[in-house]
Amino acid sequence: MKKKTIIVFCLSLFFCQKSGNLKIVKRLDPIKTSDLAKGVLYEVNIRQFTREGTFNALAKELPKIKDLGVNILWLMPTYPISTTKSKGPLGSYYAVSDYKGVNPEYGTLKDLKYLVNRAHQLGMFVIFDWVPGHTGWDHMWIEKHPEFYLKNASGEIIDPIDPRTGESFGWTDVADLNYDNVSMRQAMKDAMLYWINEVDIDGYRIDQAYAVPMDFYEEVLPEMKKLKPVFILGETDANHPGGMKHLKNFNASYDFPGHHLTKDIAKGHKTVVDYRKHRKNFILQHESEHLLLNFVSSHDENAWEGTVDELYGEAAHAMMALNYISPGLPFLYSGVEYDLNKRLLFFEKDSFPKVKGETYNLLKKLGELKNTRPALHSGREAGKYTSIKTSLLDKVLAFERSKEGDTIVFIGNMSGEHIGFRSPYNSKFKRYEDDKLKILSSSYEYRMKPWEFWILKNN
Repeated sequence: MKKKTIIVFCLSLFFCQKSGNLKIVKRLDPIKTSDLAKGVLYEVNIRQFTREGTFNALAKELPKIKDLGVNILWLMPTYPISTTKSKGPLGSYYAVSDYKGVNPEYGTLKDLKYLVNRAHQLGMFVIFDWVPGHTGWDHMWIEKHPEFYLKNASGEIIDPIDPRTGESFGWTDVADLNYDNVSMRQAMKDAMLYWINEVDIDGYRIDQAYAVPMDFYEEVLPEMKKLKPVFILGETDANHPGGMKHLKNFNASYDFPGHHLTKDIAKGHKTVVDYRKHRKNFILQHESEHLLLNFVSSHDENAWEGTVDELYGEAAHAMMALNYISPGLPFLYSGVEYDLNKRLLFFEKDSFPKVKGETYNLLKKLGELKNTRPALHSGREAGKYTSIKTSLLDKVLAFERSKEGDTIVFIGNMSGEHIGFRSPYNSKFKRYEDDKLKILSSSYEYRMKPWEFWILKNN
């Protein structure tokens, strides 16, 4: 075979890594239910994750992300950002000026393809952040297709309106799209299919998914799945418009109520009793195959609500552990593993130091457990969840996960107090962090420090 033929074959079907020798790596197989069952999702803020804020700089960091047990990588919007009515020096990632373009701040299409291929080489699926509800004000549709947008009584294109108040959300840097326009829908669908074909991405996180009519998803998702199995995460929950019916369009959605509840527990405003009610009245109402995101931070939380330390304080590690051991899809925002202690700037360049400490080591251990223990599977292949009784129902959260002979037990003091409690649960386990023997017995009174937690395994 001629050298030119080898190169063309490599570029079209395989990923070539530059090194001393040519290395050919087969593309990652499409995402499967079993991948989601043991999944860990990681959201990358490309602009802020490295000093350079580029695709190529991020590509060098991927092995460290993989080291956390991550198998699904969510890239915040990679598209060019509108400069018309822009907020701040660089603008919002979510003010898209071209759905089929690449933000030159981050690099080129070639760089983006390299990043996605590098992630695939490491065994991570990649989803793009999709913004279907609105565009930036210099998107070409504004001039060429003003009929694609919602307008006021004077015929002027408007920014998004809060349906609860009838007033603007204040997102003045974006223009609201009109889903009654069939041509706009087709253009949106074409753009979503483009990235699967062009870059071989594995799905999308849908921004403000609740603001788009359900029938659009019913139209576009089957078209995506003709190309390859994809993972679709909707930024919504059962309390948003459309309710549970809306969620059938997505593989996963956010447990927003659970997130806010854990913040309230951390601040002493709610208790474990409220958590149990949430599990019964919200979590268990979802279809078994639907995944709920468990998280302590996101780009929105970090920018507008506070850092993990501000929101959770001393309870942070206990809540992180709970997010991995309880059913669902644990989700990390970039920087949390490095104890991100600042609210990252949203409309301009920022960065943070990457120093591995206790949080990194904890998340690495939790990721390993999630990846390797059948008891911690979620979704359609979920390990069984069994509540464990204790003498302190309002402060101690205790439960067992089990599947195929594998058992994991979580016991946590979800309060800021020193406690003593008893439980009728009897068994022998190994501690997850050091494999030391831990005996659970109804004859013992256990003592736990504030926010102390145990993760125990049967082998």
